[in-house]
Amino acid sequence: MFKAVIAIAVALSPATTCAFAPSLSSGSRVASSTTSIQMNILQGITDAFGGQVASPLSADGGKKGKVAVIAGATGYIGKSTVRESVRQGYKTIALVRDKSKVESDEGKLLFGQFFEGAEIVECDVCDADKLTETLKDISTEAAGGKIDAIVSCLASRSGIKKDAYAIDYQATLNCLESGRAVNARHFVLLSAFCVKNPWLQFQQAKLKFEAALEAQKDMTYSIVRPTAFFKSVSGQLEVIQQGAPFVMFGDGEVTRCNPISEADLATYLIDSITDKSRLNKIINLGGPDEPLTMKKQGEMLFKAVGKEPNFFYAPLWLFDTIIDSLQWVADTFNSEAFENAAETGRIGKYYAVEDMLTTDPEEKFGTMTLQEHYDKIAVEGQEYDPYTTMFAKAPTKVAEEEKGKVVV
Repeated sequence: MFKAVIAIAVALSPATTCAFAPSLSSGSRVASSTTSIQMNILQGITDAFGGQVASPLSADGGKKGKVAVIAGATGYIGKSTVRESVRQGYKTIALVRDKSKVESDEGKLLFGQFFEGAEIVECDVCDADKLTETLKDISTEAAGGKIDAIVSCLASRSGIKKDAYAIDYQATLNCLESGRAVNARHFVLLSAFCVKNPWLQFQQAKLKFEAALEAQKDMTYSIVRPTAFFKSVSGQLEVIQQGAPFVMFGDGEVTRCNPISEADLATYLIDSITDKSRLNKIINLGGPDEPLTMKKQGEMLFKAVGKEPNFFYAPLWLFDTIIDSLQWVADTFNSEAFENAAETGRIGKYYAVEDMLTTDPEEKFGTMTLQEHYDKIAVEGQEYDPYTTMFAKAPTKVAEEEKGKVVV
């Protein structure tokens, strides 16, 4: 049993999972880590024992010359938000830490379609002074000398305490304070639905920033808390295509969710810049689906790939065994690495036992269903993301050319 726990500890270590790239959340991207965390847990056990949605607004909607600054622009939701901002007619500024990441050949494959029409500005949002200087320069060139909106799609990579407070709180706070310094009008925050029941470090960090945003009076705001992203519930596509079972915890009926597509969420975020009904509001947001259990998601995924359902049920008590063992090592040897691994395990457990579900019609948005998404990626595949998909491949020029030949 000890051997199993050690193997699982390795599988769960931050260096292995790195479950929360900027976007995820989003949350944000944090929800996106669920599949990879749970798959890593099961791999550790095995080793030990042997579309774009149209907005009602016109092409520019009266927004010509108005400036929208997108922070976290290279993230999963961030890049879609950049594209939607351009589509709606804003002068769109995509803030990126490393411009070469976007402008390299690989970057053009990853971000080209999303950043077309946007202005790419290199700026580290962790550097508060540099960020303020950058926003001042942007404001000077803006019509009327003012940034209309700052949209934050920032989220920590790992969800552990150090990363969460550096990104989900401090870097996002830097965006707010710099926006206030240049008299920006509105702040749109991509937060996370899960903060409603916070027992994780990244949730506390997000709530701390939300409180700061609500307390200031210089900018109006909209706080959007999405349930989950489509990518966060798509991580097992490649393994079931290869004949492996779909992995679930408990009986597969423990939790329910209604995830939202990246395009629908991006539309909602950009629409929030001008929608007065969302002014100074916190909004929980899910997609159009009815409540989906993990088992139902598996059935839908098997349908999309044309295979008979094949499930593996993992007991929920595994989480407690793993987490308690990792925490014991962390406490005994004052180990930050094991403390972080234990927190990663807690994140995995959270999404195995908590619903990510909105039922109020006003808290459901978009038209793309999860089945439509599964049908699409079953044909086209999905890009590799170490935080949500373990076996998909990064886009290449050849792959993109082949993808263009696919007829659905």
